[in-house]
Amino acid sequence: MRENDGYRATPLSGSPWSPEALHGGPPAALLAREIERFEEGERFRVARITVELLRPVPFGRLEVSTHLRRPGRNVQLVEATLRSPDHEVARATGLRIRRGEITLPDAARDDTPPPPGPSEGRPPATRSGPFHPGFHSEGVEHRFIRGSFDVSGPAVDWIRIKYPLLDGEPLSPLCRACAAADFGNGVSGLVPGTHTYINPDLTVYLHRYPEGEWICLDAVTRIEADGIGLAQSQLYDERGPIGCSTQSLIVSERVE
Repeated sequence: MRENDGYRATPLSGSPWSPEALHGGPPAALLAREIERFEEGERFRVARITVELLRPVPFGRLEVSTHLRRPGRNVQLVEATLRSPDHEVARATGLRIRRGEITLPDAARDDTPPPPGPSEGRPPATRSGPFHPGFHSEGVEHRFIRGSFDVSGPAVDWIRIKYPLLDGEPLSPLCRACAAADFGNGVSGLVPGTHTYINPDLTVYLHRYPEGEWICLDAVTRIEADGIGLAQSQLYDERGPIGCSTQSLIVSERVE
């Protein structure tokens, strides 16, 4: 929610890993909002956004600053920084490309269908184990076509953000995509319950903005014995493909 010239998270933004930190989705969406609204935003579309979660994002007052890192008539880089009263906690770089009108050749049209829709999916079972309630359980709705939170391996999950990012303001398609994309590691984790698999970053590529409330992730996670992993997701709306996302992972065994 807004707080004077800053923001303050609600419990709906919480992380499953810690009761004192935010899920990555809401900060990613907030940074995306600032980048797309930066000067001349109506002339450009964000084609790629990279979010770096520099430390756990705390509950409490947060402030965002935004600046033009690389000006350009056709391509711009806009950087947004999220700060708590004590630290810089996250930053994002958005690649904005000038909007235009072109005639598409038939060969460029992509008629790839999306996965079966959310009406054919199932909600996750009540999640057990050492996970805290938060954005993943209270702030969004899940409809799994394949996999689930407590099932190891790839997953296909339709996600609907249930609440606006800020009161009185509709959630933009870009913000919706970024908030949903941060679930790739969570829905396709290989070791649920015995390990944590936290992402210190998120990169989202969009060749078009999503339409409607539902975003689908066709996600897979790969991890190595040195504790480093990668989650990759193909992103869809109910019309078809919209882009992809990646997350680096820090994988650790749980300590009871």
